[in-house]
Amino acid sequence: MTSAASRPPVRLLLADDEHLIRGALAALLALEDDLVVVAEAATGPEALAMARAHMPDVAVLDLQMPGADGVRVATSLRADLPGCKVLIVTSHGRPGHLKRALEAGVRGFVPKTVSAQRLAEIIRTVHAGNRYVDPELAADAISAGDSPLTERETEILEYAADGSPVAEIAERAALSQGTVRNYLSSAVSKLGAENRHAAVRLARERGWV
Repeated sequence: MTSAASRPPVRLLLADDEHLIRGALAALLALEDDLVVVAEAATGPEALAMARAHMPDVAVLDLQMPGADGVRVATSLRADLPGCKVLIVTSHGRPGHLKRALEAGVRGFVPKTVSAQRLAEIIRTVHAGNRYVDPELAADAISAGDSPLTERETEILEYAADGSPVAEIAERAALSQGTVRNYLSSAVSKLGAENRHAAVRLARERGWV
């Protein structure tokens, strides 16, 4: 029978665009005998590249990263590296983010306020095949309910988030300008917003975009 001490350490990928936070976390997790950080990344695309190169057991991802957020990275990892468990840490734990993360196969979802020691315990839980969701974030998600927006409305609202004109959104989404206006109008109506800018703000506050 193999003892815990003789088991290979859990191989970790850390991805966070804040270098100081990522470095501090790597140093703290390195103090754990059964955990080893094999790769670090600062962006979504870099996280995917590092995961494919180093084959980590667990990817600890920041929710918001340049290039692709943690949920999108998790979706790609589920397809490319199904053996890699994903744990998301966030300072913006809005209800919609949690729902998207669980749909993407994320096994853990915790706030950045968690201690390094507690994070190490959650990493072990996730690696063992179990799921851990911060209770407070879970309660918020339950009380907030589901997004009223369709997948396409959400996509168009995301394109509109940076203030792009309808013509540019239409080009990016490969749709006609009239169709884009219809999607935006529908999203604005469903969210009870005054205009598309207010709709983007409301959807962001709830984590739906």
